[in-house]
Amino acid sequence: MLFNSLTFMVFFVVVFSLHRLIPGWGSKKLLLLVASYIFYAAWNPPYVAILLFSTSLDWWLARLIWKSADPRRRRLLLTLSLVANLSLLGFFKYGNFLLDNTRLLLGMLGVDYQPPALDIVLPIGISFYTFASLSYTIDVYRREVEGDAGFLDYALFVSFFPHLVAGPIVRARQLLPQIKVPRTVNRDQLGWGLTLVVLGLFTKTVLADSVFAPVVDAAYGTPGMGALESWGAVLGFSGQIYCDFAGYSLCAIGLALCFGFEFPDNFRYPYAARGFSDFWRRWHITLSSWLRDYLYVPLGGNRHGEGRTYLNLMLTMLIGGLWHGASWMFVLWGGLHGAYLAAERALRGTRRDIPLSPSKDWLFTAFTFLAVTLTWIPFRAKDAHTAGAVFAGLWRPDIEPGVDSGSLLICYAAMALLLAWQFMNRDISLEERFARFSTTLQAAVVGACLVAIFLCSGGDERAFIYFQF
Repeated sequence: MLFNSLTFMVFFVVVFSLHRLIPGWGSKKLLLLVASYIFYAAWNPPYVAILLFSTSLDWWLARLIWKSADPRRRRLLLTLSLVANLSLLGFFKYGNFLLDNTRLLLGMLGVDYQPPALDIVLPIGISFYTFASLSYTIDVYRREVEGDAGFLDYALFVSFFPHLVAGPIVRARQLLPQIKVPRTVNRDQLGWGLTLVVLGLFTKTVLADSVFAPVVDAAYGTPGMGALESWGAVLGFSGQIYCDFAGYSLCAIGLALCFGFEFPDNFRYPYAARGFSDFWRRWHITLSSWLRDYLYVPLGGNRHGEGRTYLNLMLTMLIGGLWHGASWMFVLWGGLHGAYLAAERALRGTRRDIPLSPSKDWLFTAFTFLAVTLTWIPFRAKDAHTAGAVFAGLWRPDIEPGVDSGSLLICYAAMALLLAWQFMNRDISLEERFARFSTTLQAAVVGACLVAIFLCSGGDERAFIYFQF
């Protein structure tokens, strides 16, 4: 079920109504758990077994880790959790990738190896719920959270449908305490939750799908266009992927709030970032903080000298790139960001925390956005040839247009407005900005978004981009 579908609207209304009517917190939690498994089964029913297996295994291992005082046994149990979860993720997400690269490598050595076709279908959301589940066993091992959660609470934490298939990556320490205590929803919470859902659907359906996607799809589908269209597509994809994923995150946060749960922010105006480290404090925050806490810091972080710090940054970003998909293009994307972070650290030296002057602030912001935007090219391109053709098109004189001029103009205008909005609001939250509007203006904004969603929903329900990751 897509958040931007009529089926999901019916699903949400039914679940929300039952949740309000059913007495008892235990019964409400059971309802949400069953609804979440139905939501997941709508994609591919047999893969519910994988979700249930991963949930049951980590819950059981975490309890054993929590009860054990033997350091060796605790490490062994944690290792079992890591191996089981990462093996499942590796098989389903990277099995074909590893076979193809093994075949190519052996071919270079003169060995004709033809592996069997696995025909693996990627379980939707496996990257997200695997990271969420692993956060529990790791935190229990570190004695940062208690490992005595009931199975119902833990299963709901992993599978709660707003964040199940595309995040935010909510950690056990953030959600389990909320699940344990009965939640009540007042009118203001419900109103803000539904407002976030509307804003998220507007961002996804209108901006990502109707404004940016046509220009991006045309240029990447037939690379070799002129500079005007190529720049429109490259800038457009920056807008598309942000509006698509930030739109999903707004929907997820809003839906959770309707049931009384608070999710962490996942985006904070990333295209107004003052440098690359600031960008990763604003973009896909729950993933970047997960990689920092469970990968970068355990690797040594910045505790073992500058050289080791640069290596840790690069390894973290390479793995972060590979997390997005089984493709060397994602690895390249991650490597570029690793190089950006290392270069920024080297250039700033010991002056990393000193505020920038207004002129340098503008310069850092503009340069960061341009570099990030160019780095989206390998992320979006299906292969190196397409990425090279799109990049070359940025400097090619305009030829016969391949994109409708009206769509291209709207794309440029929408991106300019998006950048202005992010720059204007980068130091305040969306809730703070919305609270400054009068009640009449708030109602007008929500009403205009609903009308735009209706006009742009022509029956073509595009899946969210991050569903493939």
